[in-house]
Amino acid sequence: MFTGIVEELGTVRSLSRHGMIRQLCIEADRVLDAAKTGDSIAVNGCCLTVTALERHAVSFDVMEETAQRTNLGRLCPGDRVNLERSLKVGDRLSGHFVSGHVDCLGTIRRKGQVRGNLSFEIALPQQYLKWVLPKGSVSVDGISLTVAEKKQSAVCVYLIPHTVQNTTLGFKGPSDQVNIECDILAKRATEVLC
Repeated sequence: MFTGIVEELGTVRSLSRHGMIRQLCIEADRVLDAAKTGDSIAVNGCCLTVTALERHAVSFDVMEETAQRTNLGRLCPGDRVNLERSLKVGDRLSGHFVSGHVDCLGTIRRKGQVRGNLSFEIALPQQYLKWVLPKGSVSVDGISLTVAEKKQSAVCVYLIPHTVQNTTLGFKGPSDQVNIECDILAKRATEVLC
């Protein structure tokens, strides 16, 4: 379980294929503090298991399903990624509940300013929009954001300067794909109402 509060921007060192598994190695610092093999770390909002640790790097195995359904399979050396360690019992919950199980890929349609705020309009597959609620939460590449507006085929979010400066959304733009995890509570509420 995660909160969607990015702790660090990591840099992809390598992504190599070994049969049906890809090995992803990321240079990092903060998320390595007290990390051990078997721990969970969210990479662009996708929960991965630590398979190896070095002084300034961490490795993960990425299954083919994960590589195809998220933006992790499209990473290249030098790409930046959002990193967050999993919650510990008793930690403060600063964002919202994020499982690290990506629902779908969204495509950034527009990046611009709305009333002085940086705004993203992100197109989503239609079947996932039922879980998007205005003023609810959505995880975009592992970042906890509030839904500013729900459109017929997209979600709009605003970003504060801190988020722009400390996450991958600061340098992403139109046509870039982002990992989307809809709000767990919205999913459960929709199931109960149906």
